[in-house]
Amino acid sequence: MKLIRRLLIPALAAALALSPLAGTASAFSRIKDLADVEGVRDNMLVGYGLVVGLNGTGDSLRNAPFTLQSVQSMLERLGVNTRGAQLNTKNVAAVMVTANLPAFSAQGSRIDIQVSALGDAKSLQGGTLLVTPLLAADGEIYAVAQGPVAVGGFSAKGEAASIERGVPTSGRIASGAIVEREIPFQLASLERLRLSLRNPDFTTAKRIQDAINRMMGQGAAIATNPATVELVLPSRGPGEVVSLITDIEQLRVDPDQPAKIVIDQNSGIIVMGADVRVSKVAIAQGNLTIRISEAPQVSQPAPLAREGETVVVPRSDVQVDDGSDRKLAIVSENVSLQDLVDGLNALGIGPRDMIAILQAIKAAGALQAEIEVM
Repeated sequence: MKLIRRLLIPALAAALALSPLAGTASAFSRIKDLADVEGVRDNMLVGYGLVVGLNGTGDSLRNAPFTLQSVQSMLERLGVNTRGAQLNTKNVAAVMVTANLPAFSAQGSRIDIQVSALGDAKSLQGGTLLVTPLLAADGEIYAVAQGPVAVGGFSAKGEAASIERGVPTSGRIASGAIVEREIPFQLASLERLRLSLRNPDFTTAKRIQDAINRMMGQGAAIATNPATVELVLPSRGPGEVVSLITDIEQLRVDPDQPAKIVIDQNSGIIVMGADVRVSKVAIAQGNLTIRISEAPQVSQPAPLAREGETVVVPRSDVQVDDGSDRKLAIVSENVSLQDLVDGLNALGIGPRDMIAILQAIKAAGALQAEIEVM
């Protein structure tokens, strides 16, 4: 008996480790992946600048008056007067510069920027962005950008052929902007902190609240709505607030999701949630397809015939497919997502016909899910 017990206990432990119940822990997600700390976010910056040094692929100054005015204004600031002169260079392009300023970016740190042509420039390959201030929504300058533009695409053109790959009129400058102004946000001085759910849901917000209360104590977190969980921060030192947020972010919660089917009719993409259920319903699908093919033949008179002429005789082949080989299928009650997909695939239908069937099932009241058409 002792020998049997020693053999059964390890085997039972291994079986439990591989059982579905033991694997459910992998379905839990960190709060860090489900919610954002309100106030800790990126800020969008935008600016207008000039890219110089292009090999004849810049803006046509006659078709881009804003580029001409920008070049003249820049040269005047540098002490060169070009007013009234006929400029015809194609080595300059007007561009829009965009960037995301991360939260808590310190003054003097660098961020990546994106450069996009504004006029009729053909390519930004080999160009250099001149000093460009980057402004936020409040109109203040938070960063200054400059540097050589790296373009992933290219274009080449000959007399009778041309080739283009990627987008040569858009480029990127890694660490191309220097932060000149910090965004004030005193995280350590907050008495309350709010977590903003990326996918608002009542059940998920309640589970996040319970997980935080188990760690910090009852009443520390309150789910005020399906998108927000409010935390009461205890009196701590400046560094302890960051440690507390780190501990909260690592808590694991099983997120809930509504039964939803997302449909993109343009591309025929269908995405179904795991909780989609269908009541008992019968489905039949068949399309009327008419195929007409033409194979004209040439008719000639017999050899040595005294009369006759060569004519073209039409030959048409008409085929009709009314889907008579497709039978009525019954989808059982409360089937799972896998059973629903298998049943629809058994009908031999494509994605676009499947979209119509799902919408028809929803109209019949047999689909317990929301359909969202993109």
